[in-house]
Amino acid sequence: MSAYKSDFLQTLHERGFIHQMSDQTGLDDLLAKESVTGYIGYDPTAPSLHAGSLIQIMMLHWFQKTGHKPISLMGGGTGMVGDPSFKEEARKLMTVEIIEDNIASIKRCFAQYLDYEGGAMMINNGEWLRELNYLEFLRDVGRHFSVNRMLSFDSVKTRLDREQSLSFLEFNYMILQAYDFVELAKRYDCRLQMGGSDQWGNIINGIDLGHRMGTPQLYALTSPLLTTSSGAKMGKSASGAIWLNADMLSAYDFWQYWRNTEDADVERFLKLYTVLPMDEIARLAALRGSEVNEVKKILATEVTAMLHGRAAAEEAAETARKTFEEGAISDNLPTIAIAADELEAGIGLLALFVRAGLAASNGEARRHVQGGAIRVNDVAISDDKTTVDTGHLNDDGVIKLSLGKKKHVLVRPEQPE
Repeated sequence: MSAYKSDFLQTLHERGFIHQMSDQTGLDDLLAKESVTGYIGYDPTAPSLHAGSLIQIMMLHWFQKTGHKPISLMGGGTGMVGDPSFKEEARKLMTVEIIEDNIASIKRCFAQYLDYEGGAMMINNGEWLRELNYLEFLRDVGRHFSVNRMLSFDSVKTRLDREQSLSFLEFNYMILQAYDFVELAKRYDCRLQMGGSDQWGNIINGIDLGHRMGTPQLYALTSPLLTTSSGAKMGKSASGAIWLNADMLSAYDFWQYWRNTEDADVERFLKLYTVLPMDEIARLAALRGSEVNEVKKILATEVTAMLHGRAAAEEAAETARKTFEEGAISDNLPTIAIAADELEAGIGLLALFVRAGLAASNGEARRHVQGGAIRVNDVAISDDKTTVDTGHLNDDGVIKLSLGKKKHVLVRPEQPE
């Protein structure tokens, strides 16, 4: 189907969000006829989501923009179990306190994409899952599930085919997720569940359970699981996860991640991760040669502006311009503070780059030195036994550490109070 009646599906189609749908004609008719409530679930396994979650967050954003009511469902209950989908081993179990802290932290980024005062909702499935009576749940819900069918799902088969343990706890996850859909349908008239394509089996389970338990017709919509053109997972970089919360990754580092997008991905990412009009995206995508780098800066600024605000995005862009085009040191570069007396005594180059987050270990830092990628105050360092001390402080009273051309951290001496 190349055109849809509903603004939501037409927008998702044009921008490349759609992987699979259940009953696309029925869903399109429903979305065109009335304001629909739909949800995506997120398990709070860390204090922040990362950039790999952005495609689903943007789906909720467009859902609300086209007149519907999005729910960001937080897995305060399912997070105690852990989703086994395509994982090689069981997730570590979290306490209720850790889960609640993670949810509170994650909430901060969602407010940048959804208008919670204008109809969006954030709901915790712990509200109903933590209060379940096990025997009643087995009788009323468990009886609708076929173990034979559950064993056929790719997410389960993958683990079993590799002869990796799949606990009974994890096996129950798909039942709990299906039950979430039914509860949301009953409590909020929620008719649509969205997610990544790896969640298709779990979502269809919820539709089937809803049918058996008397809900109205429910629907599924999934997005493709994205990788970059080189095959890397979205939301990951060589230095770790691209977190969405500013206290875990600065706006500048977030901007840099998108600035480093591969040429082949620029148009696709403009469609998925920005709200620029389609004709503007087409114009930018047609640019060639050195102009592509300017388009990458626009991509980085637009994505960063949605998450961190326009001012922070433009500040990150200006910091990058000064750093890379003028060679200047900006106060907005990532900075670490080191006790002045420790710096005066001297710190090994390798250990300093690890502390600055530019290398994961001394061995990795040593390899960067051998590859000619490490600079101190823009001077290449070839001796991995170099000691960095207060003699390296420049006129601005800082030491600039650089890994390659695009990663920089400032070291500032910290005076004792």
